[in-house]
Amino acid sequence: MKPFVLGIAGGSGSGKTTVTRKIISELDSDSIILLDHDSYYKDQSALAFEKRTGVNYDHPDALDNDLLLEHLKLLREYSPIEKPVYNFVSYTRSPETLRIEPKDIIILEGFLIFADPRIRQMCDIKIYVDTDDDVRIIRRIERDLKERGRSLESIISQYFATVKPMHHQFVEPSKRFADVIIPYGGHNQIAIDMVLTQIKSKLKDRQ
Repeated sequence: MKPFVLGIAGGSGSGKTTVTRKIISELDSDSIILLDHDSYYKDQSALAFEKRTGVNYDHPDALDNDLLLEHLKLLREYSPIEKPVYNFVSYTRSPETLRIEPKDIIILEGFLIFADPRIRQMCDIKIYVDTDDDVRIIRRIERDLKERGRSLESIISQYFATVKPMHHQFVEPSKRFADVIIPYGGHNQIAIDMVLTQIKSKLKDRQ
């Protein structure tokens, strides 16, 4: 029996992390691995810092999906992986990696995970967190100011240059591949409870 893979997608600032935390809190956290797609941004250390800041990080090509797929396959075979660690301040990977031991449940979270058919096929349940654009941009500004060392000007500039157009080109269309759509993000407790019921049912069937 292979580990159960739960994919959680949605636009930047949609509430994916909140939904993920609520799901983990209701399941056996000791049996769960959380893989964040953001950790798999391609290494940009060969580029000068100024060029790194100009990369379109909202396009699927910015992510190392081949490495992510390799790691998913290893974890599904109950083999450990060395997950990359991405530094959002320096716009590249850190030299160190994080060893992840295999477990029975894998939660894969990321705004572009459903845009790649190879990743979609590896998910047992696919969830899309759907939130209005104006709410998402406010959340993104708060997060990038506090956690990623960005200026307000750079956040707004990136949003209109790449985040918004890439969302409409790649992220929003991938919603049609979801098994479940959760409107209003992590505040929709009824939808989250319904998803949890479905997950627990599938896990019980597998056991």
